Amino acid sequence: MPTLDWIGKDKVINHYKDVLYKVFERKYSFDESGMHKEDIHSNNMIIHGDNLEALKSLLPQYEGKIKCIYIDPPYNTGNEGWIYNDNVNDPKIKKWLGEVVGKEGEDLSRHDKWLCMMYPRLVLLQKLLADDGAIFISIDDNEKDYLKLICNEIFGANYYMGTIVRATGQTTGQDSSGLGSSFDYVLVYSKSCDYIFGGLPLTEHDLKRFQNEDDRGNYAYDQLRKTGSNDRREDRPNMYYAIINPDGEELYPTATAGYDSRWRVEKKTYNKLVEDDLIFWKKTKRNNEVVWWPYVKYYAEGRTKRPSPLWTEIEGNKKASRDVKSILGVDCKFDYPKPIEMIDRILKIASVGKEDIVLDSFAGSGTTAHAVLNMNKSDGGNRKFILVEMGDYADTITAERVKRVINGYGEGKNAVEGTGGNFSYYELGNPLFMQDGTINDEVDITEVRKYVWYTETNGIEYKEDIQEKYFLGSNNDTAYYFYYEKDRVTILDYEFLTSVHKKEQAYVMYADSCALSDSDLQKWNITFKKIQRDIEHI
Repeated sequence: MPTLDWIGKDKVINHYKDVLYKVFERKYSFDESGMHKEDIHSNNMIIHGDNLEALKSLLPQYEGKIKCIYIDPPYNTGNEGWIYNDNVNDPKIKKWLGEVVGKEGEDLSRHDKWLCMMYPRLVLLQKLLADDGAIFISIDDNEKDYLKLICNEIFGANYYMGTIVRATGQTTGQDSSGLGSSFDYVLVYSKSCDYIFGGLPLTEHDLKRFQNEDDRGNYAYDQLRKTGSNDRREDRPNMYYAIINPDGEELYPTATAGYDSRWRVEKKTYNKLVEDDLIFWKKTKRNNEVVWWPYVKYYAEGRTKRPSPLWTEIEGNKKASRDVKSILGVDCKFDYPKPIEMIDRILKIASVGKEDIVLDSFAGSGTTAHAVLNMNKSDGGNRKFILVEMGDYADTITAERVKRVINGYGEGKNAVEGTGGNFSYYELGNPLFMQDGTINDEVDITEVRKYVWYTETNGIEYKEDIQEKYFLGSNNDTAYYFYYEKDRVTILDYEFLTSVHKKEQAYVMYADSCALSDSDLQKWNITFKKIQRDIEHI
């Protein structure tokens, strides 16, 4: 498989391992009644901070749990006039490149910088993606080919599901001598080779096909025999079999040209179609002879269609900019926000269920959260969103838009009813651990307990137990204990065991040291794990 090399790749390919876990510091929560200082325990998050650090910090709770990821990273056009610098010259990115890539980072090309920025973020996104999930990445011609190569490397070429071509509604590059561009792209990757896109609702044009009607509704029909390519018996031998016509005679699928053909479905499926009254017969003329011929009914109700990779009917970026302005009441300087209709469609073809989680780590104006809230309102779902935005406008634009979507916006005939919902707004706080792996004493120990529990149980929700101080919880017949005191050394000994009340088949116990013998640990099926922290000052 072809791979891509660039200056700095060796420094960033495994950089995600060195990124520190940080605490999410909740600044406020919001619902239809307004802002709240107290925690309303919303599962929706808007996080302000470096998305590399935020993604790493989401891993303990959300690894393998995100059903749909949509990101709209900088296209790297060289345009510095955007609200976020699109040539990757943001001061935070430059500082990061200097720290990670080192001196050679000073000589990086625009493309090198972009690839260095994207690679570790995509690695973390791949880890967060659920086994039945998919990631959708917006990009244009500047980095599309490079992006596909690094995604093939990170996600696997076999998990490339295709590329959506989207009309932007405007042509760029009018002042150059080359071809202008009226399209951008959405690359789609999954974690399963068997990933199936969800269907889209039928349009009015689609419904025109369903001209026939019976007591069950409007329907269209096709002949049961497969036509077109791959229609021969040898193409699908299991779909060549006899069925019985209304006269009680056997009928095999034969093409008008006289060769053995095949039916559209195997025998078991055909029998189910008969049972469901979806097969009907008509007299038709074939080879100068009037014969009975079978057809399959397709009812319009509940039917969807396979999504096309060419999206030209969604209004473009200028309309999206006007929509953002109408929501916020001011021009927010986002030149190219993505249309809400585009994200709506992505959520549909990603088959995002009513309880699934959607992540956008380049949140911008907050369109992804808007789409999730719209979908929840339409079907009563409880989908969750996680937005990450590095820019200083995370609260004033990203979160502000979501607030207005929840409560409604506009006036008079332009008024839009609120979707309802809630979220909590977070800043990235202190790291859980220092660079050497020891616990950061400045962090609330509850956050460390959560981290330990998440890593031990692959993300099962943590619930504080007030009856046993050091007890984390039980999972798979194993009880977990985190014996930690900030101002003294803890020892796993007989005295501590007398405080243990949970009865399980096995135990995992963290402490600073262990005074129990190997035979005692084996006798009580205890696994001891040393707490990594600096105890010299205690």
